[in-house]
Amino acid sequence: MKIAIIEDELLAVNYLRDLLDKQTIVPVTETVILRSKRQAIDFFENHSADLIFMDIHLGDGMSLEIFEQVELFTPIIFITAFDEYAIRVFRHFTIDYLLKPFEENNLHQALQKFISIRSNFDPEPVLKSISTLRQPENPGKMNHFMVREGNKLKSIDEHQTAYFFASGKYLFLTTNDGKTYIYDDTIKDIIHKLNPDLFFKINRKFIINKNAIVEIIKHSSQKVELKLSPAPEINSDVFISKRQITECLNWLKS
Repeated sequence: MKIAIIEDELLAVNYLRDLLDKQTIVPVTETVILRSKRQAIDFFENHSADLIFMDIHLGDGMSLEIFEQVELFTPIIFITAFDEYAIRVFRHFTIDYLLKPFEENNLHQALQKFISIRSNFDPEPVLKSISTLRQPENPGKMNHFMVREGNKLKSIDEHQTAYFFASGKYLFLTTNDGKTYIYDDTIKDIIHKLNPDLFFKINRKFIINKNAIVEIIKHSSQKVELKLSPAPEINSDVFISKRQITECLNWLKS
């Protein structure tokens, strides 16, 4: 297992590594040491781990601010000298909250909890069940989209999907009932995987489901606005790009 330790105090890092080396509950094959919030953000933008140990107060800020920059679905054991964050951290995939100075048995209990939760959450059956879903009417096209909801996997049907939108580095999927999920793809790539009768890329940020359109407003021949339901929380003004207007309107008529 690959473990990440987010901790700025070298003594605390060495103490935790010594305890992890002695324990036999979790087989550690690789340990990544991240000494700052910035290092952690840079690492998790491109890499992952099986388990994270995270201090809360770091030299360049609060580790909880990492969650504002990257999406983490990795189990976390918090290690800190402060108890006032105990409730706040359980908004995330928190396994345990160890107060410094913690003893070896405290670590063992946290690792046992991690193993217990991990063994009871096996995404493989979910993935297998998704793979047996009906094939799309357009061969090679996706009609179900796998997203994460907390520590669970969830399949969303194409007819439940109102639109995809890009914001920053992320692609989001919004459902007909207004829920939004991060989707692991890019707007450039996913358009080629979708049912073209149902979805259209109207601009650089939006791919919409035809059924999500509630109103078309033609400001001019070169400026056409779409009102969507549910309305986007960001990028609320949705316009068809100028070069896509004719093609998009023809698609809507078909």
